[in-house]
Amino acid sequence: MRVVYYCKKTIKALTPPLFFLGLTAYFGWNTLNGEHGFHSYKIQQNVLIEAQNAQKDAQLEQQAWARRVEGLKNNVDKDLLDERTRVMLSFAQSDEIIIPYKANDHLY
Repeated sequence: MRVVYYCKKTIKALTPPLFFLGLTAYFGWNTLNGEHGFHSYKIQQNVLIEAQNAQKDAQLEQQAWARRVEGLKNNVDKDLLDERTRVMLSFAQSDEIIIPYKANDHLY
């Protein structure tokens, strides 16, 4: 009878500390490994750095293309541009004579 009494008393005494210890362990684990924990934060920081690098690369490429387009605005020979456009897009007017080339014979 006394054994049962001591068991109940021990269980009542250990229940709150074990509950709070478990709660602390749960929050501690989620702080490190959870969806918004430190490990996820590090991963998101790496993704952010990669995205910023990709944005810089895209901006540099855009600037390079803008320089190329700006260079074309003033110094374009209209006949050469027309000829090149027709070759690249396979366009022809109705009064033009078309001479087909073989598959590996290209003008350019």
